[in-house]
Amino acid sequence: MAKVIIGVDPHKLSATIEVVDSHEKLLGSGRFRTDHAGYTAMRTYVKQWPDRRWVIEGSNGAGRPLAQRLLEAGEDVVDVPAKLAARVRLFDTGHNRKTDARDAHSIAIVAVRTTTLRVLRRDGELEALRMLCDRREELTRLRVQTVNRLQRLLAELVPGTAKKDLTALQVKAILASVRPRDIAGKTRRRIAAEELADLVAVEAKMKKATAELKVLVKERGSRLMDLRGVGPVVAAPTLADVGDVTRFADRNRFASWTGTAPLDASSGEQNRHRLSRAGNRRMNHMIHIAAISQIRLDTEGRAYYRRKLAAGKTKLEALRCLKRRISDAFYRQLLADAQRSAIEDVGAGPGGHCGASQESSAVDLPPHIDTSDQPLPGPAKPTLQPPRTARKTTGSKTPQTTG
Repeated sequence: MAKVIIGVDPHKLSATIEVVDSHEKLLGSGRFRTDHAGYTAMRTYVKQWPDRRWVIEGSNGAGRPLAQRLLEAGEDVVDVPAKLAARVRLFDTGHNRKTDARDAHSIAIVAVRTTTLRVLRRDGELEALRMLCDRREELTRLRVQTVNRLQRLLAELVPGTAKKDLTALQVKAILASVRPRDIAGKTRRRIAAEELADLVAVEAKMKKATAELKVLVKERGSRLMDLRGVGPVVAAPTLADVGDVTRFADRNRFASWTGTAPLDASSGEQNRHRLSRAGNRRMNHMIHIAAISQIRLDTEGRAYYRRKLAAGKTKLEALRCLKRRISDAFYRQLLADAQRSAIEDVGAGPGGHCGASQESSAVDLPPHIDTSDQPLPGPAKPTLQPPRTARKTTGSKTPQTTG
């Protein structure tokens, strides 16, 4: 029996599936709950097709719990981007009506017609890294909310002392200098003291989470933190979101995914590019953090940024150029880490390559490549002909120009 495709439209409490063959013929469908009984019923229903592949939309979002359960059970699971399923639904009959059954149908059809979907693999360390990254982001948002509340309370307690970057020590010093006499002032100070305690606790949790992320990044054998401006807060989400870097054909595809590749907006005689708002926005933010860090430090990135400013580019344009260079550096380092890991797994012989060195820079591309332009293909293959014996000629001919 040929392999069948099981398209899954996942939700928190339910999952709708549709089973099709390689010719897009409907073989079965159903709606199941995501609790233990519903999951068991779904697995029992699909046992009639031993050779099967699960296709889940949003395996990093709403479909992650189901995808992880299926991977733990040894199932073959792939991920379908929501945009691909939306395109199939748009051009299908039904006037783009969106229901769970139609979504499952669109997801299954995408898997039948597309051979380059991302295959999910069981990786407990990577899943733990993702959870810790999400946890630290939540703590970061919680810290921002706490600081905002403290800013409001301190502005009422001590007018005119608002600070842009408020730290726990600064708040403690301000509260120590305030002794209100009225009931409103005392209550305000007490609430500010409680918020200060919450801030100290959140920062301690953030520090612990950062230390754990640093350990996990090193355990995975990544040298991404060797790049200037890249610490565990940037390296960990990068590893978590990228996963298998070999799924990107080249650095241009990677830059498109990170949202650092400019889009062609040329028209007529005007040749220009515009900023891309597509791609993985968290990865774009990580690259932005690395770019700002390089600009603040004495790095090659800052020198490159200043050269772009001297060439007439605005600060935002120069920053976008630097972010593209950093995206390329990320790709090279991730690819080198993957190659080194593969060599270590099979055993490297004499002369084996171990990837990029620790001196890898975010701006060490060939100088003639301008990342503010449209992404260019990689270096061409050598086409030089072997040297031939020179022979004496009696005259010279003028080459003709063909139009």
